Amino acid sequence: MMGELDELYQEMVLDHGKRPRNRGRLEEPSARAEGYNPLCGDRLTLYLKIEGDVVTDARFEGSGCAISTASTSLMTEAVKGKPVSEVDRLFRLFHDMLTGPEEAAEPPEELGKLAALAGVRKFPIRVKCATLPWHTLKAALAGERVASTE
Repeated sequence: MMGELDELYQEMVLDHGKRPRNRGRLEEPSARAEGYNPLCGDRLTLYLKIEGDVVTDARFEGSGCAISTASTSLMTEAVKGKPVSEVDRLFRLFHDMLTGPEEAAEPPEELGKLAALAGVRKFPIRVKCATLPWHTLKAALAGERVASTE
């Protein structure tokens, strides 16, 4: 299973890194935050449209490595149409997948395509690249303008 996940990781990073989904500015966002990873130089601005308690749209601008771009692209796809409480849950599941105990061999099914990024765990220096968009998302939802990856 891990060999299949490694292949999927490579395919997803290449696909979403070269052709990111949801790239571009969102006019009149409900929430917005900026993220920066000084280790890699990744920079992004995340825009969210929230109606009621549901994230109805998510877009981003910026530049970064393939892992950061792929993670941002996959994240924006995953959060659209989800209640904020579910987005918070996805954040925790994704973050735990990359930073939690090694014993958690298989990513949770709820992560869907995001599970492909489990391979980043093998490269600790790249974990911040993959989690930057998620910390930026968390900051935007909290009404903060700048994300912290700590």
